[in-house]
Amino acid sequence: MLNITPEQIEREQLYKEMGLSDEEYNMAKDVMNRLPNYTETGIFSVMWSEHCSYKTSKPLLKKFPTKAPHVLQGPGEGAGVIDIGNNKAVVFKLESHNSPSAVEPFEGAATGVGGIVRDVFSMGAKPIALMNSLRFGNLTAERTPYLLKEVARGIAHYGNTLEVPTVGGEIQFDDCYEDNPLVNAMCIGLIDHADIQKGVASGVGNVVIYAGRDTGKDGIHGATFSSDVVEGEAESHTSAVAIGDPEIEKRLIDACLEVIQSDALVGMQDMGAAGLTSSASEMASAAGTGIEMDLDFVPQREENMNAYELMLSESQERMLLVVKKGRENEIIDTFSKHDIDAVAIGTVIEDKVFRIKQHGELMAEIPVDALAEDSPVYHLPSKEAAYFKDYQQMENTIPEVTDHKAILKQLLQQPTIASKEWVYTQYDTGALGNTIVAPGSDAAVVKIEDTDTSIAITTDCNSRYIYLDPETGGKIAVAEAARNIVCSGAKPLALTDGLNYGNPTNPEVFWQMEKSIDGISEASKTLETPVISGNVSMYNQSKGEAIFPTPIIGMVGVHTSPEHITPSHFQEAGDVIYLVGETKAEFGGSELQNIVDGKYNGKAPAIDLHIEAKRQKQILQAIQEGVVQSAHDVAEGGLAVALAESVFQDKGLGLDVDITEDATVALFSESQSRFIITVKKENQSRFESIIDDATAIGQVTNDGKYVVQKNDTSIVEEDVKILSSLWKEAIPNKLKSNE
Repeated sequence: MLNITPEQIEREQLYKEMGLSDEEYNMAKDVMNRLPNYTETGIFSVMWSEHCSYKTSKPLLKKFPTKAPHVLQGPGEGAGVIDIGNNKAVVFKLESHNSPSAVEPFEGAATGVGGIVRDVFSMGAKPIALMNSLRFGNLTAERTPYLLKEVARGIAHYGNTLEVPTVGGEIQFDDCYEDNPLVNAMCIGLIDHADIQKGVASGVGNVVIYAGRDTGKDGIHGATFSSDVVEGEAESHTSAVAIGDPEIEKRLIDACLEVIQSDALVGMQDMGAAGLTSSASEMASAAGTGIEMDLDFVPQREENMNAYELMLSESQERMLLVVKKGRENEIIDTFSKHDIDAVAIGTVIEDKVFRIKQHGELMAEIPVDALAEDSPVYHLPSKEAAYFKDYQQMENTIPEVTDHKAILKQLLQQPTIASKEWVYTQYDTGALGNTIVAPGSDAAVVKIEDTDTSIAITTDCNSRYIYLDPETGGKIAVAEAARNIVCSGAKPLALTDGLNYGNPTNPEVFWQMEKSIDGISEASKTLETPVISGNVSMYNQSKGEAIFPTPIIGMVGVHTSPEHITPSHFQEAGDVIYLVGETKAEFGGSELQNIVDGKYNGKAPAIDLHIEAKRQKQILQAIQEGVVQSAHDVAEGGLAVALAESVFQDKGLGLDVDITEDATVALFSESQSRFIITVKKENQSRFESIIDDATAIGQVTNDGKYVVQKNDTSIVEEDVKILSSLWKEAIPNKLKSNE
């Protein structure tokens, strides 16, 4: 393969097979002042892929607010870092592994977890929690049950083996994801301020060390595979999917966390997308230096691997370190103690070039900034989606419902709403012993050892709203994530994003991305939750159509006292149930619309970010003053579903609620900025003095009945156990029926 001449690459346009356009290949020639050889062409193709360079999204990402006094590290490193007090910080990031999971769902999901964990401990942080956000087609589709089972199994396998708890997440099901599931994994780590590391290759003469698993042929061109539309049979793309080994990663974590205590360490970065190529070139570019490597020293899983294969392999569980000259053996010995291979493979050089040698020959020499800082950036055309104007002109009609109890039962069995217990019981949610609130609540809560502090974590995104109205939907995604954090009793601090879209060269898809990022940016500013890290995944589509735009929000908040941790379930009979916020006839993108019409159209629910911010602050104040028994946000399925979820905890509790407006609107509207709060009777006046727009709608009962009335007429009356059973068994039953 490497005997192919540069002239042949150009003549036969082999660069196109690697993912370069004509324009980009010509740019590479200009950079080199000559024709690039095969290895160099491959290096350009992976580093200039969307997955590595963000070449179409970079202009939009600049809109995000990224700074705040508590942000210690924003975008640009392996993960973001925020201060949580006591000289402690949390490191977190969310990242997609969509294309590999569509092809090999077990390995794709497993290595997605492994990769995001490496991003976090490359910063010097100990991984303390995992989250995920998943999207699948409807469970009636032939392949969806298989994808769901294998993705869940892959996430569980990797996280459980690492003994890092998977503490929460979310799953939605819609037709648009049938051939293109979304698998977004989030990792949260804990670090002392003084231990924060960066991925830099500084200090001319310093030594470049490869640590971790040997390099094989798995995952070659994985970055460009993830930057293109996957066409044809899935099996034909399996070579682009890397295979993970969490046992090695577990030892690698321990070794790296010990290495960061040495002042011999200069910089560290994981070998993720584009493997050795991206880590080395990015570290050098960040430091204003160059790197020279000899591939003869790279540990190899297979014989006679060539430079192209070694540079583009995405074999898992590998790290690249830069260490002070003369002290490399200290670091290598530390890795050896943990049974991890580590070897010096190169040096930091003054010339700002990426120089690769093998068998005594020069295999590649590329200006390093051309691969990182100076990679191509495109300002793509944007065009308002054709459907948008029509949807905006539609009236907010109320779906026709004659039997509200029957609809509630149907809603509770919708896979997006139904219990995800079948999935998360596969995860080790209590590993490390610091999980306070496990999956099944608005936000997970993890204790920070030796302090009174805990952190709340959530992932959220309703892509149906974003499809209908990208800017409004983007605002809602951030607001709902913050709502979840507040309901847990924590103050929202910052977010990470996983931006999943279709083909950006389609002007309507680019418009969806542009507008949703505008919405996310505005909400982040208003709610004071800066964007500190993230990931972009493009070219996601099913049956030739783009997926719904799905910018997933991962958010972290902080409790300064354990007394502030608030359950999402009702606590005691006699507590007063409050609805905070205004309910309107808003059904665009709703689960009820999905049931009644089988499609989504019309306007997304409206949101006023200033009202949202005020409500969140008032509710947090009420929680911190000790007058709130439980808090839960009103989301998919509306008030009826939120009330049901509040009593699904085997306490024998029920509820008795009175409504005054139209029953369909009251129960099933998905109006935003709403909360269900329960308060002890003796705290009602204090609660009402704090919250501007709280309405008492009923009380918690001890009879195990779900009762909703209007004008003394029963609208819904059912045993909580019956509703709970429908909710819990919906997904297992659907999986069984598809076996």
